[in-house]
Amino acid sequence: MKNHNSAEELGKQGEFTSMNKVIERVDPTAKGPTHQNTAGMELSVVIPAYNEENAVRGTVDDVREHLEPLGIPYEIIVVDDASQDNTRAEAEASGATVTFNDVNSGYGASLKRGVRMAQYEYVAILDADSTYPARYLPGMLAMCRDQDMVVGDRGAAMKNVPLLRRPAKKFLFAFASFLAERKINDLNSGLRVFRKSELIPFLPLLPQNFSFTTTITLCMTSNGKRMIYTPIEYGKRVGKSKIRPVDFINFVILILRISTLFNPLRVFIPLGLAFFVLGMVKFLIDLTYLNLSGTTIFAFLAAIMIWSLGLIADMISRLHLRP
Repeated sequence: MKNHNSAEELGKQGEFTSMNKVIERVDPTAKGPTHQNTAGMELSVVIPAYNEENAVRGTVDDVREHLEPLGIPYEIIVVDDASQDNTRAEAEASGATVTFNDVNSGYGASLKRGVRMAQYEYVAILDADSTYPARYLPGMLAMCRDQDMVVGDRGAAMKNVPLLRRPAKKFLFAFASFLAERKINDLNSGLRVFRKSELIPFLPLLPQNFSFTTTITLCMTSNGKRMIYTPIEYGKRVGKSKIRPVDFINFVILILRISTLFNPLRVFIPLGLAFFVLGMVKFLIDLTYLNLSGTTIFAFLAAIMIWSLGLIADMISRLHLRP
């Protein structure tokens, strides 16, 4: 096989920095320095699949079509999440390495299984439903030479989110950016290339369900890892969406988890301060009546408890997320 001869020119559209943490947005179609050098690199591609019999083989073929010309070692791992159709047979027929969960375990569980199986340092993930074009993989792999993770930014395609889910998604993006202390372009994109060695320490923290990609983003940004965004076109999916109404409960749990695990003092200190100010105002009112009310005591105790919980959460966070 020959090395890939064509090169795309990439340029930076924007850069967000905070202390030693960097998030950039790179446009692979813009004029600029060449980043398409993948010589000497190796790539494992992990594709989680659940009831994707009509799309999984096409996805594998798409990945192979764009990686074969690079002339680098690569592997394609399909993780069948106990599908009820012919997904597993279609994946095996595609020539990919196929593993499976005995019971339906979730998107995150499938990704974790695939990442653990990966034999190469650089790992890419993308969905099996044809929404993420594999043509972006060579450029993203080249960018990852100098980064810890490269994320496909779906940009305008995110505006097609159903109206019912938009408020929750908008709140989650804003809250995640608040915790990360920087703008996060695409919190849960399913197209990423990252270094396996940088992700493995965080695997026990990553959830089994769809919030896997959200959590991985916050793990990287909260621990000072280098991460850049690159614009991609988000395609129309083949088959039906796997999002269920019960995932709203998972969304609430996710908010609670990221509140306590990633930069918890950003949440607990302002919340405790609000109760403390309320207690002070009520205390001054009580002085005029020469009577200390239960509301004042409750507000001060609530502030102390919230600050204490925040400090405990911060210590736990530092233990889990330390370099």
